[in-house]
Amino acid sequence: MKQKRSSLMHSENLFGWAFIAPIMLIFLGLTAFPFFFSLFLSFVEWSFFSGLEKLKYVGLDNFSELLGNAYFWDSLGNTFIYVITIVPLSIILSLVFADQMNDKVYGKKYIRMMYFVPYVSAIVAVGAVFKMLFRTDGIINGFLANLNLIGKPIAWLADDRYAKIPIILLSIWSSIGYQMILLTAALQNVPVELYEAARMDGANGLKQFCHVTVPMISPTIFYLLITRTMAVFKIFSSVNVMTLNMPSSASRSIVVLIYEKAFTKYQFGLASAMSFILFIIILIVTGLNFLGQKKWVHY
Repeated sequence: MKQKRSSLMHSENLFGWAFIAPIMLIFLGLTAFPFFFSLFLSFVEWSFFSGLEKLKYVGLDNFSELLGNAYFWDSLGNTFIYVITIVPLSIILSLVFADQMNDKVYGKKYIRMMYFVPYVSAIVAVGAVFKMLFRTDGIINGFLANLNLIGKPIAWLADDRYAKIPIILLSIWSSIGYQMILLTAALQNVPVELYEAARMDGANGLKQFCHVTVPMISPTIFYLLITRTMAVFKIFSSVNVMTLNMPSSASRSIVVLIYEKAFTKYQFGLASAMSFILFIIILIVTGLNFLGQKKWVHY
């Protein structure tokens, strides 16, 4: 009897390993191996076209070189600006729209669909629309001129003072639909009794939103905060599309700089060192968010 049970458990284990084998192979081949190989490359000087025989170990030289690299610090600063503007603004706008769409609104299914379309659209197509809007003779400049807010057209993508604005707006607009869907689902799970109790205590609409709605959906907000922060730290397509592969120091993100070093100048060691630094930064910021969530996230 014991031998039969042991044979059955062995057979079940084999079936289990057979089911997880494909995803494990994908994880090892597309995630684990690239991560550790990139970490290894951060300590060497190597070009993909020179072959493994010309791989040269340089220790921490790649990291020390980055400390004096102005392009690296500019790109890192730009990335932090993208994070502290795109993440909170996109979540706040998504929450406001989701709260409005959660009420009785005529045609809200179609309105939600319109908000969601930019998220599923190709970033190249969305970027092309924004580039037309922010041309010197585009709609944005025309609108601002009609309001007498500008004297002459602004070269949004060419002027370093304004280059980040179209990229930030593009990233916010393209992400609102997805975030709004998640927040709407969270709002529909808030008990109606809580709003009724708040109204009986004399709470107006704003107080109900701040003290009932936000605390009850705070786990969803926290999830979006974590995922959006990681995504914006890795912002690439929006910058690349809007600047036609030629970003200035005022708009270049750290991932765009990594791409340039790796696939334009073939400095894979330096690019891998920047990738590892970005990984550490994302890890630290995510850890701080998890520590801080105990004070405002209600489960």
